[in-house]
Amino acid sequence: MEQESGSSAQPPGQDPLLLLSSLQLLWTKKEMKKLKEEIRRGFAGLPEPLAGLVDMLEGSSDWKGRGHSLGYYLSTELELWLKEHPAVQQSGSELKKLQARVLRLLAQCPANLLDPLISIYQLHTAERNCLLEHVRHLCRQGAHKEAAILSIKLKLQPDQDVEEMCTPLLLQDKTNVVEDYVAEYPELQSKLLQTLDSWCEPGFNIGGITRHYQGLSGAKPEKLNRRVLSKLIFRLLEKFHLDPALCPNVTNQRHLRTLHYLFYKRFVEKTMTEETWAEHVESTVGENRWLQGELIQLLLSRCDLSTAARWAQRCQLPEEMLPPAVAAELPKLPTRDRAEEATGGGDDEERKKQDYYQLPIPRAHIHFLQTWEETLQCWEKVLQPGQVVGMDMEWRPSFGSVGRPRIALLQMALKEEVFLLDLPQLLEQAESQGQEEKLPHFLQMLYSDAAITKLGYGMSGDLSSLAATCSALKDTEKQARGVVDLLTVDKQLQKSSADWKKGAREADALSPEHSSQERGWRQPEKGLSLLVQRVLGKPLDKAQQMSNWERRPLREQQILYAASDAYCLLEVYEKLCKDPESFGLSSDLTKSLVGKPSTKARAKLNKQEAASPSGQQCQGARQASLCAPAALCPREFSVVCDNMLQGLGRYLRCLGVDVCMLQNQDEHRRAAEIARQEGRVILTSGLPYQTLRSQVAEGRCFSVNCSEKAKDQALQVLKHFNVQVSLADIFSRCQVCNCNKYLKVSRERMKQLVESSRQELGDGSGRGCLVMTQERPIQSHGATVPACGAAQPSPSPAEEQPQGPERSGASAAAPGGTALQVGTIPPGLLDRAELSDFYCCSGCGKVFWEGSHFGRLVSQFQEVLGTAGDQQSLYELS
Repeated sequence: MEQESGSSAQPPGQDPLLLLSSLQLLWTKKEMKKLKEEIRRGFAGLPEPLAGLVDMLEGSSDWKGRGHSLGYYLSTELELWLKEHPAVQQSGSELKKLQARVLRLLAQCPANLLDPLISIYQLHTAERNCLLEHVRHLCRQGAHKEAAILSIKLKLQPDQDVEEMCTPLLLQDKTNVVEDYVAEYPELQSKLLQTLDSWCEPGFNIGGITRHYQGLSGAKPEKLNRRVLSKLIFRLLEKFHLDPALCPNVTNQRHLRTLHYLFYKRFVEKTMTEETWAEHVESTVGENRWLQGELIQLLLSRCDLSTAARWAQRCQLPEEMLPPAVAAELPKLPTRDRAEEATGGGDDEERKKQDYYQLPIPRAHIHFLQTWEETLQCWEKVLQPGQVVGMDMEWRPSFGSVGRPRIALLQMALKEEVFLLDLPQLLEQAESQGQEEKLPHFLQMLYSDAAITKLGYGMSGDLSSLAATCSALKDTEKQARGVVDLLTVDKQLQKSSADWKKGAREADALSPEHSSQERGWRQPEKGLSLLVQRVLGKPLDKAQQMSNWERRPLREQQILYAASDAYCLLEVYEKLCKDPESFGLSSDLTKSLVGKPSTKARAKLNKQEAASPSGQQCQGARQASLCAPAALCPREFSVVCDNMLQGLGRYLRCLGVDVCMLQNQDEHRRAAEIARQEGRVILTSGLPYQTLRSQVAEGRCFSVNCSEKAKDQALQVLKHFNVQVSLADIFSRCQVCNCNKYLKVSRERMKQLVESSRQELGDGSGRGCLVMTQERPIQSHGATVPACGAAQPSPSPAEEQPQGPERSGASAAAPGGTALQVGTIPPGLLDRAELSDFYCCSGCGKVFWEGSHFGRLVSQFQEVLGTAGDQQSLYELS
């Protein structure tokens, strides 16, 4: 012990190997703090620290393995020490000698040592030919990955052959290293992709490449087959944003596969109209002569000579490229086409009306919106409390392209009209005006508002594509409230009804009198079309489904199809709500529509649940004692609401309860942390209850029924905990920020503040200051003054709240410095003589005023009001 103590007090001589022995002893004992101190002391005592490190690495082998070895600590500590002592750095011939020695070590060097050694010995300044020769030496030894990584670190790629460096890595399935190798060099990216594409050329022998690297360690030759290469090429084209024209072989093959698919949809499935099919064929072949030739061959196999000749004429193919029979048919086209026009027509449209679901509203009630001025009418009608909106989205078919498609059309159907939003045009217009937040703001408010019912079919996929179209909407699915996905309902119907399953399997053949050469047979209905058929009696006509939705102007058939796809959701929903039991759904349709846990999960929960008086399963109820708990007032009751119960939280705040609400991004366990720190009761729902209740005291976690409305959930909570609400408690807290202190402002003073605010905004009318708000658990407004003297406000109209800078652009502030949101006050309100005072939340600055909602809220919660006899005076107030 004395010897160890003495060695740590004095560096062990000037010999690096003696220092290494001392450090190995500390390394063995895992005394890391002391080890680092000794390393720094040791290097300080060496006459040439840089040469000393090379001596120690050459004299030891324990640094060659993976992980944090002694060599790693030696290198990183020396790197840090050199930054504090820059004068020790070497240069000239001595540095070159050290660089040559270090390069020899790098062949055995683990990845975590590369950066510190490159930094310490300034390898980026070494002679480039020496570095390139060292990399070639690594390749000859079979260390291709190490050679590529060293090249990346020293930026040697421009002086190397891309194919030579990357081919063995591709054979070893190290595509991540290949991507890093070319990541910073667009020219190398192009060369790599051109090389890969050349391997996909028809007739190219890939076997020659694999044979060249036959002895390669860890080789996977199957990784160089054309299918895998094709996927890799398209992924790299998308990642590096390169022109697909760089890779004509794989691009042509993909387009050819698309042509085969289009022929299948048109001539086998018969699910694509001729007009839609022709649009896609034309955009697929473009001006590519090879693809045009393949198209003519496919037409000859499926159609008559006349059709093939018409397409040859349409593509302006030279006669030498045409089959002889097609070339001979070309002169006959004008006469035959005129004859066909004279005898054309038919009753196809009338037959469709008999066979398929028809839109029940006039064509004039379908609005195609391309400007923000036109879109305002949509906003005002859609963002109404209690509104039911059928939502759908259309995009151009990808036909195998990589990545999520971009939305081209967004449909919103109301009972009387349908709005079709030209999303690309609206986004482009907003960007040109510097108002990119407009559309995301509107859609986020719509999807997050629980008071508006959004109907969809497979809505999760639609929202993912919406996020790919506009990155500001990436969290829309997480924030969505009030969403009814009829795909979930469809699955429940299939489970509950044998007839439904049978209907899904039946081939939906047309009767003989309705058959024709064009549609003698059609595919069985599926998806939304089958649901519409079962509920409304007729399927959807999906012939326009795979249209090119990015092409403008849209055809009339596309507009009618898009409107029908969204509107049918309203009619299906309405019929299911009227008679759910006839479809095998629960009489409480809300429970069926929101979906339920799986049977297995439900069975596990039921062992720990007791039925509440309302008949629902309520886990928290089992903790109630035989005697009712002592009555509480809302001021004595504080809760933390899980992020799935934000509507409940806002209702409880309106009733005076101290509510902390988790944000959408918070994990469930955060509720337990807050509950323990602040003494709150956890309100949650579903499976998280099982985890959360084990993390807090008995009775401090309560599960509500997530299928009920927020108002009913609030009643359930108040009854369970015996919370007695008095008139003085109503609106004693701000539902937005939970603050219970308000600033009282007279009407005349508020007029001055509003006028001052509008002048600051440079718009005397205040136009543009009012937008929709997301918070809408209560839609009306009212206020009174409680006995304690604090204002009891209700929300300002849900349709009005300042946007962007207007939120902080008011001319007044609460005592704590909070900006008052005077921009929320609608024009004309300040002229109402009956409004003598306004109440401003000192927490968030939101402005409230007296209205009718106070009485309405009281009537909704009479069951838990402690002083029912005072209601008359309450209604007089409002």
